[in-house]
Amino acid sequence: MLSRKGLIPEDYVLTRLAEDVLQPKFKAKSGKARFVAKNGACNVAHTNIREQGRFLQDVFTTLVDLKWLHTLIIFTMSFLCSWLLFGMIWWLVAFAHGDLDDPGEDFIPCVTDIHSFSSAFLFSIEVQVTIGFGGRMITEECFSAIIILIVQNIVGLVINAIMLGCIFMKTAQANRRAETLIFSKHAVVSVRNNKLCFMVRIGDLRKSMIISATVRMQVVRRTTTEEGEVVPLDQIDIHMDNPVGTNGIFLVSPLIICHVIDKDSPLYELSAQELQHEDVEVIVVLEGVVETTGITTQARTSYVSEEILWGQRFVSTVSEEDGMYAVDYSKFGNTVKVPTPTCSAKKLDELGGMALFKLTEGPTMRASVRRRRGSTGARRSRVESVRIGDS
Repeated sequence: MLSRKGLIPEDYVLTRLAEDVLQPKFKAKSGKARFVAKNGACNVAHTNIREQGRFLQDVFTTLVDLKWLHTLIIFTMSFLCSWLLFGMIWWLVAFAHGDLDDPGEDFIPCVTDIHSFSSAFLFSIEVQVTIGFGGRMITEECFSAIIILIVQNIVGLVINAIMLGCIFMKTAQANRRAETLIFSKHAVVSVRNNKLCFMVRIGDLRKSMIISATVRMQVVRRTTTEEGEVVPLDQIDIHMDNPVGTNGIFLVSPLIICHVIDKDSPLYELSAQELQHEDVEVIVVLEGVVETTGITTQARTSYVSEEILWGQRFVSTVSEEDGMYAVDYSKFGNTVKVPTPTCSAKKLDELGGMALFKLTEGPTMRASVRRRRGSTGARRSRVESVRIGDS
């Protein structure tokens, strides 16, 4: 059940909820492939795998990873095949003992009321699922029949344990919980606490919390080593300035995760213009333990260069109403423009930092205000002159 039910429009989904409708729609580059999709799916195809038998060494995980249709087919066929197999065995036992012939009054069969393969198949179902209609039953005449009865019961229990465990794990998979963990559609770069920062917003729609939630970021880009080796997908960890000051976060309301672009950041040498032409992708991973089930879950998304808005910041979504805090998720992805240097963080440090930017920003803004006032006064004088001429 969703918390804050009255505050969330029912027709919003993840992509709409994290979308800023005021922002321009960017088209991805045709030649650029994402490493991680917006919904968290990894865009990697595994080809030319020669050792396919390794998947059979972990049958349970292979069954859980299958699609629902394939899992249900295997679930049904496993029971049908076991019933048919032991039905054939019971028919052979009856055939070898002579139970299928017309016995005399003193004849004791291995299994009563087995006259054909159909009756042997029905007896196999009764044994494995412990139905027992009362007409067919095993006797103490054949020791082999007793052994077969024990083996079929053990095989039936093993099949039940594996298949029911597989169904349970598929229904309780951690990625289902990740459907209500949301990310902003765009990331922003702006000034925060006199530092140039890269920021994204995350949120949780459910009332049940994510325990020990942590967020980490990675930059994926094409790099070349000093020896000339080309690394097509170089994953670089970047440090984050979490809002609570620790490695974990308290995800009760939407939080803005901030990364300070300093000299240790892979974004240190990128300006606003260079960022739009750079093949860079920032991956954001949110991990934590589901409070209700105790299963670790993970939600992922990524931001390519076209989805990083330079010179903007997120608007506030939290307000105080009637003694409680309310979250307006319609503003989750909304941003506003703010004064931000367009140069790289490296260039900004070389020029003297944010202090120089604020000094140059002040006179520019005052001059623009004077120009607007001057143009307004000129328009007023022209209007007054026209009125005097008409009079």
